Amino acid sequence: MPRNTAETGSHPLHVSLVAIPEAVVSTLSGIFDVMNAFAVLPPPGDAPSGAPPFRVEIVGLQPGPLELASRVPVIVQRGIAAIETTDIVIVPSILLGPKGWQKGRHPDLVDWLGAMHRRGALLCSACSGLFLLAETGLFDGVDTTVHFGYAQAFQSTFPKVTIHPERVLVVSGEREELITSGASMTWHDLALYLIARHAGATAAQAIARYFALQWHQDGLAPYIVFEGRNDHGDVAIRAAQEWIATHFSVANPLEEMVRRAGLTERTFKRRFTGATGLSPIAYVQRLRIEDAKRRLERTEAPVDEISWQVGYEDPAFFRRLFKRVTALTPGSYRRRFRIPDYARPQRRK
Repeated sequence: MPRNTAETGSHPLHVSLVAIPEAVVSTLSGIFDVMNAFAVLPPPGDAPSGAPPFRVEIVGLQPGPLELASRVPVIVQRGIAAIETTDIVIVPSILLGPKGWQKGRHPDLVDWLGAMHRRGALLCSACSGLFLLAETGLFDGVDTTVHFGYAQAFQSTFPKVTIHPERVLVVSGEREELITSGASMTWHDLALYLIARHAGATAAQAIARYFALQWHQDGLAPYIVFEGRNDHGDVAIRAAQEWIATHFSVANPLEEMVRRAGLTERTFKRRFTGATGLSPIAYVQRLRIEDAKRRLERTEAPVDEISWQVGYEDPAFFRRLFKRVTALTPGSYRRRFRIPDYARPQRRK
């Protein structure tokens, strides 16, 4: 297991930050700056002084300039052929093209990742970086997380990997050496976790304050936008989905969907659940909660009024359901996602 520099006082841990053409520059550079902060900045706050706990390098197939997904070039500091061992490997977010992830594009990198793992390295992914790591096969049957927007594409490409896109950070493996973070800015959580694990909690807290980084302690459920599955090929169920998308607030929506489908209630429920992965009632609830989220974000309407607008006469039930789906109360959700006053356009007097 990679050493803890806070405990041993040994040489800095070597961090290999992998650059590939599909990588997103903001995640790569953000992780680099945060984990390299000990080497270039005065000790932030009450962070321990002394030798930096990490030595961070951008690595890739070949040293030199490399254009990333957003067409911004970075400098690969060392080619992987020159790296026999490393302590921590991090694959940053990648951007999927129109054809999705193309397996087999980086065989040398995949082989190197496997070799580094055998020699004791932690393998970490930020957001969608798991697409590259999954090609090693080391994550088959392992709990992981990935950006929820890529969850379906990832599951189709790597069906043996277990994903939990609602989770912020998942640490797996016999040595706790397989570490994945979820959507986009959860690279904050990944970087802070690695700092806490190897430099101590005090160092992680100091870095979090210095960069104003946030732990996503409520999970990612509040950020996930519900989109019902519609690639199932069941014409009757697809028609019901299209109707309920704009009529979810009506009373007794299940009865109306059954009537329109021309099926028995039992058959409709079975086919709907098989096609969408959700029961009809659960599907309607998700649509209602999604609409309530937008109203909380964009209006000042009271929660009780929003409850009625989306189809619930009992505000208490609505509040319980909202928290079960999003992990936040309606009031907490509004405070988190509404545009703050200081960011609103100021009206001229």
